Amino acid sequence: MLVDTHVHTCFSNDSNMAIETAIHRASELGLAITITEHMDMAYPEADVTFDIKQYFKDYAKYRSEKVLLGIELGMRTECFNDNRDIVNNNPFDFVIGSIHFVDNIEIYLEEFYHSRSKLDTYNRYFESMLDCLKTYDFIDSVGHIDYISRYARYDDPELYYYEFSDRIDEILKLVARNEKALEINTRRLTNPDTVANLLPIYKRFHELGGQMVTLGSDAHKPESIGSNLAIATDIAEACKLRVVYFKQRKPEWRK
Repeated sequence: MLVDTHVHTCFSNDSNMAIETAIHRASELGLAITITEHMDMAYPEADVTFDIKQYFKDYAKYRSEKVLLGIELGMRTECFNDNRDIVNNNPFDFVIGSIHFVDNIEIYLEEFYHSRSKLDTYNRYFESMLDCLKTYDFIDSVGHIDYISRYARYDDPELYYYEFSDRIDEILKLVARNEKALEINTRRLTNPDTVANLLPIYKRFHELGGQMVTLGSDAHKPESIGSNLAIATDIAEACKLRVVYFKQRKPEWRK
């Protein structure tokens, strides 16, 4: 069964979706899901954390082969100890490590791009990602490597491997060496040009020794669950990467 490994419900501050709704939608699609609620420590203007004890208490009854319980950690060097403690002290099935902040500025905000070229901004994004991955050895998959392209305030926000190959290669080598997965986030795969631009990154991941990818819709609403998973599967196959999901922090091969 195919697993959508990146789904947010109402424990995330930016989703109102009930877990029952998510489960029903996944069942309609013949999918399993992994719930991955947001945990961004030290968020400057809002609380982007959740009550982990309550999370497991409320969702334990839903846990099964088709419903796994994970977390999406916002990786920041200054939050390393807190994030490590969260992972080590809780029975998550799956941990995504994502970059949502750089230099204490949320990537979503316009000020992150103000008075900086695309080259400078994207290089800083990748530098921050690399710095975190050097120590965040307790994650299972690196979330949405192209996240910055969702929000960048440039005429062409697309991520082109050839423009940032040195930085990206450093990241991919580290992920491969640490035997971690790389997420294929499906949010932006409706655009064929985006798919074409991402393919060289995942092909390079394989060339550098990477083996595993997770597939995630990053759904916050039921209609987004499972979106573009077929396209993501095609990317994985084209790049000779194995689609996995995680259960009890161990990779499981797609059956």
